[in-house]
Formats: sequence, structure tokens, C-alpha cells
Amino acid sequence: MHPSFFTHLLIGLVGLLGVASLVATLLPLLRQTAWWIRIFDFPRLQIVGVMALVLPAALLLDFWYCGWWGIALVLSLAAAIVYQLLRIVPYTRLARKQVGDSTTDSSRGHVSLLMMNVLQYNKQGARALQVIREADPDIIMAVETDSWWLDQLRPLQQTHPYTCHEPLDNTYGLLFFSRLPLIGCRIKYLLDDDVPSIHTRVQMPDGTRLRVYGLHPKPPAPQESKTSTRRDAELLLVGKEIDRKDEPTIVFGDMNDVAWSHTSELFRRISGLMDPRVGRGLLPTFHAEYRLLRWPLDHVFVSPHFKVDDMQRLPYVGSDHFPIFIKLSYEPRDRHEQEANLEEADESDHVEALEKIKEGFEEEVEEEREEAKAEPVRNVTRVRPNRSLWL
Repeated sequence: MHPSFFTHLLIGLVGLLGVASLVATLLPLLRQTAWWIRIFDFPRLQIVGVMALVLPAALLLDFWYCGWWGIALVLSLAAAIVYQLLRIVPYTRLARKQVGDSTTDSSRGHVSLLMMNVLQYNKQGARALQVIREADPDIIMAVETDSWWLDQLRPLQQTHPYTCHEPLDNTYGLLFFSRLPLIGCRIKYLLDDDVPSIHTRVQMPDGTRLRVYGLHPKPPAPQESKTSTRRDAELLLVGKEIDRKDEPTIVFGDMNDVAWSHTSELFRRISGLMDPRVGRGLLPTFHAEYRLLRWPLDHVFVSPHFKVDDMQRLPYVGSDHFPIFIKLSYEPRDRHEQEANLEEADESDHVEALEKIKEGFEEEVEEEREEAKAEPVRNVTRVRPNRSLWL
């Protein structure tokens, strides 16, 4: 066939990829909660990769001479690449660290945490236990854990005798082990009646008490939640509870959200917490089995009382997530210096957070009504979240 046919076909394919990557860049700007929109928050690096191939291909194919649409596509791709990189670069080593490096060697002032999404149906318990023991953290949280996983990880109680467990068979179970004493550990169901979270204080060797939260909200996905509303609301509920309290605080878990999303950044502004990833690298934890489809879903947020001694992604444990490990040093004398790195919340941020929290409760109520219509006879007793403060 005539060579021009292949040229036109190639122009069409490049143009289609270019338009698709632009749509994927623009959709998250809508701030809608539908899962098929919010999902494009995740693969920003992959979208940049596609555009980095499409743009030079468009130039080589002389898109400049294809009329106004060719010029518009080339310029839009260039602008979109710059925008996406601006969202990603803070989570690379090119940016300044938001949480400083540790300046103390005192072990009494250090606390280490390990977060592991085990994938409930993964049966490599021995492998997960080995990775945990080699990392030897002070605090361990394992999510997607049922009674089988509790049996697999129960040997940790020999070295981590302080526990707070809620094993469930719905992929939202939590296991919490600590070498350090837990003060008033509570398991709360903030929004969904089947999605628990950990709320506790931890006493360090020097007597300092830290406030620690462990979270694993539902992701925006068709098989889990059709919107991101309740995921966002759960994170922001915790953010409002913290709201710049003068207390050393750590929030960690599988947030089912990326660090550069609007909600994650809003949470940081509302809570007054910082992200140790900023300036240290992406450390993508999901998907463990697909190298080209990875992004950071497992997070640690800390108050300005802390600095970072070590932070790393741990080896594969058979799950779709890699575990994440962090060792923090408690250095309150530098708190005011680090507060300069905080992102300030304005009035519109607080209004938005309250609106998202209210929407989260309203969505849960509506879902319960639909379930009641479908199943008029229910013999289940549930402890429901306190919605009276928000509705």
C-alpha cells in the first residue's frame, strides 16, 4: 500500500495517545469524586511517560503543519508535561526535604514504624514475618489481615507484647503490634461500619507520649466504593481531630491515595503534619508485581517534632504492596524550625474539609438506606459512627 497511508495511520495513533494523555491530566482538575475520575490522580508518572514519547513523535511527524489542531496538541502536551512534573517533583530528591534528617544518635529518642498491606489472600505468612523481623521496627501495622494472618504474625507478640487487633475477613482487618507501651488504644469505625482504624498513644523510653493513628480507608474503585468521598472524609476527620495540636503525632497506613493528590495535600494543611517523602523520593509501594504501574499508596505523616533517621521500601512479601519502613527521631527542640516547612490551611480549606466530611456521612447513610430496601430483615447489631457533629 502507499506509504502515505502508514504515515496518516501513525499520525492518527500519536494524536489519539496525545489526546488521551491530556484528558487523563485534565480530569483530576474537576475535583469530582467519581472513581473513574479520581483514579487518574494515581498514574501521574505513567502519564508523563506517555506524553514524553508522544511529544517528540508529534514533532517528528510535523504536527506543526497539520493545522491548528496539530499546533494546539503539541503546545498542550508540553504544558501538561510541565504541570505533571510540578506535581511529582516534590516527591523526588530534586526537592528540599520537608522533614529534616535526624541529628541525634540517642536510641531513647527514636521510634520506628513498619506498615504492611499483606493482601488478605496472600498465603506467604512466613515471608512477611521474616521481613518484619529483619526490619525490627518498634511499631508494626499489618492491614488486610484476617484470623489466618493473626495466627501467622502472632509470634511477634514475643517481642512486641502491646497489641491492638481487629482481624476481619473483608480485606479491612488491622493488626497492631508494639514494642513500646500503648496508652488507651482504641479501634474506631469512623465512617464505614466495616472499616476500622487505630487510635492510640505510644509511650517512648524517655516517657514521651506520641499520638499515633493507623488508617486503611476504602479506595475509589468500582468493586469497593464508587466514589472517593468516604476515603477523603476519613482522612480529613483525622486531620480535623489533629488540627495542629501541640502534640507529637504520627499518622500512617495504606491511604489508598497518592501523596500528590488534592486530598492528601488538604489533609496535610488541615492537620499541620508533614510528609517525609518530600525530598526523599517516591518510594512507590503499589503495585509490587508490575514495575511500570507503581505509585506511593502507603504513607507516613508526622508532626514537626520529628526528623527522619531512615526511610525505605522493604522487600516483596507476596502482596500487591511493598511494606514501608521509617525510623524517626524525636527532636522537639527543632520543632519551630521545621514548622517553617508547613503548608498553611486557609478558611476555604477548613470549609472544604467540613463539606467533604459531611458528604462522607451522607453517602454512608444513603448506602445504608439502599441496603435496607434490598434486605428488609437484618439481624445485625452495629456500632455506628457519631454523625451528629457533622450532619
